[in-house]
Amino acid sequence: MPHLTSSTASTTSTGLRTALGVPGYAHPLVAPAQWGELTRPGIPLDWVVLNVAAGPGTRPDPHCLEAAGRLRGAGVRVLGHLDLAYGARAFGDLLADAHRHLDWYRADGFLLDRCPAERGALPDVRRVVTTLRTIYDAAHIVLGQGSHPHPGYAENADQLVTFCGSWSDYRWSQAAEWTADYPPDRFCHFVHGVPHGHLDEALRIARWQGAATIYFTDRTDRGGRADPWETMPGYWDDIVSRVGTGVSE
Repeated sequence: MPHLTSSTASTTSTGLRTALGVPGYAHPLVAPAQWGELTRPGIPLDWVVLNVAAGPGTRPDPHCLEAAGRLRGAGVRVLGHLDLAYGARAFGDLLADAHRHLDWYRADGFLLDRCPAERGALPDVRRVVTTLRTIYDAAHIVLGQGSHPHPGYAENADQLVTFCGSWSDYRWSQAAEWTADYPPDRFCHFVHGVPHGHLDEALRIARWQGAATIYFTDRTDRGGRADPWETMPGYWDDIVSRVGTGVSE
């Protein structure tokens, strides 16, 4: 059974608010109904990532402008996608992308995808985050390592994606002991390949491990050949209902 490495962190509050963080669907021209669904009243959304073309693209996209505007109009936080390429992206290129997200789509913050996790890269990531907050002080910053990074990263962002992967790995995963020092709203879990019949189990794992922002889908990456996040899960209405009302322990 999945468990935490700290007895303190395994204490689950029945008052924990769980919400959905959407990693980003296919282009709104390809999936207009799915983007429209995100503006339906009552969807328990924390934020939605806008990824136009591996970032903001080279010019404003009218379909993405419309989608982002509708989300903002519905009170949904929109995060621009920034690819750190595990530290390989040039600092200037990252800032240029950030400015485009802000200027064109009025992003509320950023998901720093493929973020480094090791201690040695912490100063460079801190520099990026500090600069992003300088150009937009209200930015919501999410670091997308997809695994538990060095604990120092937790002091440099609003949230960390500490799991991104398959259900077969998630169901036996563990949370790092240091996460017990932070509230659940600091952590996000993205899990693909979750069967409908295991949805309650997946939600309980997230609660046990102290992650309040989640996205679960029955879509798979087909062995790395597909993006499992580009379409809604087949059980979208069900997960919306369960997340909105909470999961009993």
